[in-house]
Amino acid sequence: MSHDQDTVQNEDTVQIRVGRIADDAGLAALDAAAWTPASGFPSVIQATDGSFFSPDSPPQAHLVAEIGGRIAGYLRLKPMTRLPENAHVLGVFGLAVAPTARRRGVAAALLTAAEDQALARGAAKLSLRVLSTNHSAIRLYERQGFAHEGLLRGEFLIDGRYVDDVLMAKQLRPTG
Repeated sequence: MSHDQDTVQNEDTVQIRVGRIADDAGLAALDAAAWTPASGFPSVIQATDGSFFSPDSPPQAHLVAEIGGRIAGYLRLKPMTRLPENAHVLGVFGLAVAPTARRRGVAAALLTAAEDQALARGAAKLSLRVLSTNHSAIRLYERQGFAHEGLLRGEFLIDGRYVDDVLMAKQLRPTG
């Protein structure tokens, strides 16, 4: 392989790292570009104040994907609750990929990194919720080994239409 080919390969490689405060503006812009009413909540999308991080979702709660040194996506990984009885479960509280970086393995790389981080933190289960209208995300989660665990029918009213909330999870190690 020539040096030029090696450079192109490295520019296409998805790199995952923990978020940092300097990512704030880039992740806010990615959020604005990535979410649609089918995949997210219009009220949240419209209510953005330009700041991505919050006290409840600090930089270190995020895994950031980069391609060629540019932010390509993120995944927010946090405990499902603050209850000690639930400490063995971590949740994916948002996963977004820049429209220009889609179909390049970014989401799969973020989910794999989240699983690795969850295991390193002692978690036995990784849980998430996804809108039933987000068919591509549901297929992705299924390919990554997530199973359907429940359905909250008509949980949200989005653009005048009731939308189900799909509960999915992946067992990382035995719990019973």
